Amino acid sequence: MADGNSTDSKLKSSRPTLRVGGEEKASLGLALLELCIAETAHGLYRCEATFGNWGPKDGDSGFLYFDRTELDFGKPFEVRLGTSDILFEGRITGLEAGFPEASPPTLTVLAEDRLQDLRMTRRTATYADVTDADVLKQIASKHGLTPEVDVQGPKHKVLAQLNQSDLAFLRERCRAVDVELWVEGRTLKAKKRGARSSGEAPKLGRGNELLAFTVLADLANQRSAVTVSGWSVQDKDAVTHEAGPSVLGAELGNDESGASLLSSKLAERKEAVVHAVPMGSQEAQARAEGLFRQMARRFVVGRGTAQTDAKLRVGARVELTGLGPMFSGKYHLAEVKHLFDAERGLRTEFVAERAGLGRAS
Repeated sequence: MADGNSTDSKLKSSRPTLRVGGEEKASLGLALLELCIAETAHGLYRCEATFGNWGPKDGDSGFLYFDRTELDFGKPFEVRLGTSDILFEGRITGLEAGFPEASPPTLTVLAEDRLQDLRMTRRTATYADVTDADVLKQIASKHGLTPEVDVQGPKHKVLAQLNQSDLAFLRERCRAVDVELWVEGRTLKAKKRGARSSGEAPKLGRGNELLAFTVLADLANQRSAVTVSGWSVQDKDAVTHEAGPSVLGAELGNDESGASLLSSKLAERKEAVVHAVPMGSQEAQARAEGLFRQMARRFVVGRGTAQTDAKLRVGARVELTGLGPMFSGKYHLAEVKHLFDAERGLRTEFVAERAGLGRAS
């Protein structure tokens, strides 16, 4: 196994490329002091970039960016790895000045991706005789976004958005049918977790691309099965659906699920969810399966640091190697932070999750 020292010089020499208003800004890249690009499955993609804000300008020394010619509200802001791989693209929403003791002034740019439009729009609305895909497309069009939606699910008599932001409402609907929601440029995307990553999963090897990793397999929040019950107005009858490890399918592979270990090592423990609102049998099935998958995926959770790669995004699949038979394998990323500073260079911190534990060879 490599000791990790071979990556240190590579990390420290790595410096992201910055583009503002569609133009590359080499001077901004050189002035960059710190960078944090963060994404979670529940929010939007955001960026904080801090620059030195003192130096020669037009023959004089003074503040570099307070005239807002380069850095201003609403300007497109991109961070790239090299010239082509995009780590972040969004718009500037905040400017923060810092005046530290015994150090030059700084300016921090705050930027968010296009989901910011949905976060800042709150409404109460009802949608009749629609699928979740229909709702996603309708809300995308209201914000001038192009929908790219691959969502299967039942048709609802009524869906209600009650004093929620468009982003919170769509996140809620996506969780109900077990799909990922994100934006790329001006395209709103919603797909099953397995369909988000295209091509072979990036490999992160311990001591090489994977610099550090801690992982926990925990049965405390696992369940043997999840049952969802409700009332069907159309059928005038109760509806119930139970979901168990079989719904994980190829996502589990040959691994051992938390639900199976819970039943065999401790005891069967089932979760019951009762809905007061009307629902059909298809909706009960989708809800039960979605809830079970969400619980199951949190069985094995790891936190690590890796070399930065633009493919490391929330929802992406990665293959971690060199961790032994229990923990080596394919994970999905639940949180990602791309970080930069002068001392440690560019690196990526992440939270990864997995529904199963590898079997001893």
